[in-house]
Amino acid sequence: MNVRRDEDLMLAVGRGDLGAFEELVIRHQASAWHLAYRFLGDRAHAEDIAQEAFLRVLESAGRWRPTARFQTYLYQIIARLCRDFVQKKSPETSDRLGDTADVQPLPDAVLAADDRRRIVREAIAALPPNQRTAVILRYYQNHGYEEIAAVLGTTAKGAERLLARARAALRGSLGEFPEES
Repeated sequence: MNVRRDEDLMLAVGRGDLGAFEELVIRHQASAWHLAYRFLGDRAHAEDIAQEAFLRVLESAGRWRPTARFQTYLYQIIARLCRDFVQKKSPETSDRLGDTADVQPLPDAVLAADDRRRIVREAIAALPPNQRTAVILRYYQNHGYEEIAAVLGTTAKGAERLLARARAALRGSLGEFPEES
C-alpha cells in the first residue's frame, strides 16, 4: 500500500479531492483535539476548535503551498483559534473527569495525583498564550524548537526563549511543588 504524504494529500484537497481531506482528518484529528484541549482545558471547546481548524484547512486548500509541513500549518491554525477563543471568552479550566455511574472514594495517592495535575493545568492556563502553546507543543506533544517556532511564527531561538520564560513562570507559580511519593 502506498501511503501518501500529508503535503501531497493537501495538494490533492486543493484540487477538490475530498477523499484526501478525509484522510488528513483521520490522521490528525486526535492530535488536533489534544492540542486544543491542552490549551483550553475544556473537551467540548477543544472539539469545536479542532473542527473549525479542519474547516479552515478545507477552505484554504486551493491557496495552500507546501512551504512547511502540513502538521505545522494545522497547528498554526489551532493555536490562533485557541488564542482568539481565550481572548473572547476566557474559559476556566475544568477538573471534571466526566460523569461516572459508580462513584466511589478514591485512594489518597490518586487524589493527590489529581490535585497535582489540576495545579499544573491551572499554572499552564495562566501563562501568556504563546508561552502556553510552546509548553503544550514541547512537553505534551514532544515537538522540537523548530516545529514550535514554525507554529508560533518565530525562530528556534525565540521558541527556546519562550519556553525558558514559561518554565521560570511555572517555577514561580508552582513554587516548591511536592514530589510524588
